[in-house]
Amino acid sequence: MKKGILISAIALTVAGLLAGCGSQSASTKSSTAKGQTQTSTTSGKIVAVGSTALQPLADAVAKDFQDKSPGVTINVQGGGSGTGLGQVAQGSVNIGNSDIFAEQKDGIDASKLVDHQVAVVGMGPVANKDVGVTNLTMSQLRDIFTGKITNWKDVGGKDQKITVVNRAEGSGTRATFEASVLDGQKAVKSLEQDSNGTVQKIVSTTPGAISYLAFSYFNSDLTALSVDGVKPTDANVTTNKWKIWSYEHMYTTKKADSATKAFIKYMQSAAIQDSAVKKLGYISIHNMKVVKDANNKVTDK
Repeated sequence: MKKGILISAIALTVAGLLAGCGSQSASTKSSTAKGQTQTSTTSGKIVAVGSTALQPLADAVAKDFQDKSPGVTINVQGGGSGTGLGQVAQGSVNIGNSDIFAEQKDGIDASKLVDHQVAVVGMGPVANKDVGVTNLTMSQLRDIFTGKITNWKDVGGKDQKITVVNRAEGSGTRATFEASVLDGQKAVKSLEQDSNGTVQKIVSTTPGAISYLAFSYFNSDLTALSVDGVKPTDANVTTNKWKIWSYEHMYTTKKADSATKAFIKYMQSAAIQDSAVKKLGYISIHNMKVVKDANNKVTDK
């Protein structure tokens, strides 16, 4: 009888130990899974507003991030860099997407914001395919956008009126283009549009039109113009041989929530920089051989 009780006690003890081991194993697997999918437990709602040049990348990465983090909802909107900086400074959105440094925007206290550089975007002049020009000097480009040259024949093209299409005030793409090209001169009054996508469509369908776009919006319906014989390519941007470029910034307040921090960290990760960034026509921040500051001063890394 005693022997039977002893055997039963041993069996219960062994079962308990096995159950404990099973629980420990399950706990370890759960911990490992969390380690492999770092964002799986992140939750929250993120609203990002601003740069339309950054919008395609932000949209694509947001969808990928949400797939890995079902508890997170991300709403990416355009509106221009000025809008993004203004709204994040007011605390009405989580992220202000911008093509320019906050210091370059009037009315923004950059000291209250945190700058997260997530990519580099090259920008360049584009023209309607029928203008008959593929290259301009920097001087010619400046004279077109300041209204001194008004016909394509004056720069080796067709006898056709030049129709300048500009970005709206507050656009980071416009600020970058003017800082790089106009040399302090005032832009000619012209048709203005508030997004890269709209400009892309207008230039491709308007005879004699010229404007400027982020490289990610270049397509076969437009002529991407070289400047001083230099082609608008990623490789030329990385060395500053092509001088019209800017960082893509995601600005937050100093008290950004955990979901926002996790999303931006994901944007800056090697996996995203080596895949989505390149695929969508941007340049990885890791590939730059030069750096640019808020005063547009460029130095070697």
